[in-house]
Amino acid sequence: MQALRQITYTPRPRVATLSLGIVGRALFALTALSVMTVSVLAEGGPMRLRGDVTARGDVLTLGDLVEGASTEVAARPMFRAPGLGATGTIQARRIADAVAALGLGEIETGGRIQVAVQRAARRVVQPEIEAALKRALESAYGLDPRNLAIRIDGEAPVLLAPVDLAGQATALDLSYDPRSRRVAALITLGERQASLRVSGQVMEIREVVVLGRALNRGEAINAADITIERRPKEASPVDAQAGQGGLAGQVAQRSLSAGAVLRAGDLAPPDLVARGEAVTIVFDSPGLNLSLRGQANEGGRLGATITVTNPVSKKIIPATVIGAGRVSVGPPPNAVMRQANAALDGPALRP
Repeated sequence: MQALRQITYTPRPRVATLSLGIVGRALFALTALSVMTVSVLAEGGPMRLRGDVTARGDVLTLGDLVEGASTEVAARPMFRAPGLGATGTIQARRIADAVAALGLGEIETGGRIQVAVQRAARRVVQPEIEAALKRALESAYGLDPRNLAIRIDGEAPVLLAPVDLAGQATALDLSYDPRSRRVAALITLGERQASLRVSGQVMEIREVVVLGRALNRGEAINAADITIERRPKEASPVDAQAGQGGLAGQVAQRSLSAGAVLRAGDLAPPDLVARGEAVTIVFDSPGLNLSLRGQANEGGRLGATITVTNPVSKKIIPATVIGAGRVSVGPPPNAVMRQANAALDGPALRP
């Protein structure tokens, strides 16, 4: 019997044509891989919508609006911020759609419908604006800023600037008319990075004494009854009291109302001699000192000239009030003895 030979067959390589299903599955795998790669940028947990936010710049980033984003994606710009100092809203749906468009998946909104966004700003208000104008007036016109007040035209001005714009406000392009006292300038921060044009009226300020309570004629005033206020010079009486030194203890010369600006003549020192009061009449000159009792014909304060009567001779003598119940008569030196005999006639004289 003839032996069988073993025949070895070498198979040819088979080439399969790619079907549409295979291509679709490959593209799906690549897409899933890319989504997984982007998702790795998140910090491992779900991203959550933040609450109301404050923007410090012109643009809101992803990190400003959602929590849980990695550093790489948190810096992505998303929306334009409101204007300086303004507040706006963004619908939560718009934020979710923007996040989904980046391939970052869904975000948790916590039931919020919208997010309020406030733009942070540095606010330069009226006192700082007035201070800038006063500095400029001092520099350009030599005016003392301590004695100036400025009434800004219109509503209280506010200059809005970025929060990182430091430094004090400056008044540029200053114009001032000394006759009308009108002033105008451009208030700026930085290199004119923020500016506001203002105008107003310059007023000279003076200190006046204001009465804190009503006084009746003849009533004494004390230190607690008066205050010092700074008021426009044009609106204050010309003869207004400029300081409170020496006013305590003086008496009202007429009825005065609370809040009144004290004027010269409203107050005067109290009378040291009353009308009809018994007084000591003093004659004092070099080498001669005499005194006698008399009667005041009128009242008077320290230094006032009144008339007194010598009760013995019944002569009326002009005298100067020198203290409580005391008056003085003082003739010229060359007529001392003659005046002493004539004016101080009577047995009440004593050396």
